[in-house]
Amino acid sequence: MSAQDTYSILIVDDDKSMRVSLINLLEAAGWRAEAVSRAAQVEALWPELQPDVILSDVRMPGMSGLELLASLDQNIAPPLVLISAHGDIPTAVQAMQDGAYSFVEKPYEPRRLLAILRHAAEQHRMAKGTERLKVQLARLSGLDRLLIGQTAEIAELREEILDLAEIDMPVLLQGETGTGKELVARALHDLGPRAAAPFVPLNCAAIPADQFETEMFGVKGSHAGKLIAASGGTLFLDEISACPLPVQAKLLRVIEDQEITPIGSTTPVAVRFRVISASNLDTEQAVQDGHLRQDLLYRLNTMVLTLPPLRHRRDDLVLLYTHFLQEFGQVYEVSPPELGPEDVAALLAHEWPGNVRELRNAAERRVLATRRGAGSVAAAIQSDPLVEDVPETLREAVAVFERELIGKAIRAHQGRMDAVAEALGIGRRTLNEKIVKLALDKDALL
Repeated sequence: MSAQDTYSILIVDDDKSMRVSLINLLEAAGWRAEAVSRAAQVEALWPELQPDVILSDVRMPGMSGLELLASLDQNIAPPLVLISAHGDIPTAVQAMQDGAYSFVEKPYEPRRLLAILRHAAEQHRMAKGTERLKVQLARLSGLDRLLIGQTAEIAELREEILDLAEIDMPVLLQGETGTGKELVARALHDLGPRAAAPFVPLNCAAIPADQFETEMFGVKGSHAGKLIAASGGTLFLDEISACPLPVQAKLLRVIEDQEITPIGSTTPVAVRFRVISASNLDTEQAVQDGHLRQDLLYRLNTMVLTLPPLRHRRDDLVLLYTHFLQEFGQVYEVSPPELGPEDVAALLAHEWPGNVRELRNAAERRVLATRRGAGSVAAAIQSDPLVEDVPETLREAVAVFERELIGKAIRAHQGRMDAVAEALGIGRRTLNEKIVKLALDKDALL
């Protein structure tokens, strides 16, 4: 048992031999144990010792165990387990009704007593953790509420957003699918001088190639187009590498000349907007592969923000998941389920290839299961991704599949790349290219 997992207990018993016996039992089981002979000593000691559970005799000189139970503030005090050689059913029932965690008769069975105390301590630890999360979430405001997290990467990202929001220059957002690129783009818009003007998102990967020009530039007399709609505000070009090359050339001209000529018109229309673009691919690689014009990239990447994948933010997992549980609890009008140790373990064990989007979907499924009186975090994670977490485009679906398959192969062969390439049936050079294109971190996978 690690120091973090070591539970602590305060024993209250007027019988010295019983105190010694209990201390020996608990210390042998890995607990930190302190003992006092009078219940009146507890009030002064427990705030300092911060035990995970109190084990108290019932009948003692002065204050009894039941009186000790009544004196403690059960909203902040640890759970109290009563132990007595004079146990009877009415006393046990009364103790439980008054808030005791459990009632044990002497002579006690050591394994049963340890199990009861461990369960009480686990419940107390989880309750304290939940309260801390609620306090943290309650303090969140503004950008903190949009980009929830305490890891260094997220804290730095928030600072960069605040710095760039006031500067009217192009920003390129890079990160895997589901990391929140549109959320960051909206934050840059909402916190900047164009906040009162339109924010116009355009998912380049979701538009058929033959409809790009109509969607972006509009048609005279019938359709204004996204570029004109964004004038005065912010144009967000998501998955910019999916934009057809001929359209990229025209887009570059619009950005440089700040005017657009709708299809079927000969009269240019002045436009002025901030451009924020995003890609889940390596943009330099996209240029080399011929999917992205280099001159357009130079116009778009004046400033670059990189969003970390969720697997690099494991310290934020519980905080984020709890936030989403509360959010969907309000949406579906149900009390969000509490997180138990097995739930936290399931969160930490999963790789989260779909990042924050996948985590949010899992939280929604968990809340919906709660409405039916069932469910667990593990079950919510394992729900069929073909039903719940369909990538928005075929390109994204292939990238998610390749990332997961290559990651598993790297772990299975302990990073021996020749063996990985052979197992996948591809050449070593092709494997290296895919690792770069998919932004896979070999060291993080091992």
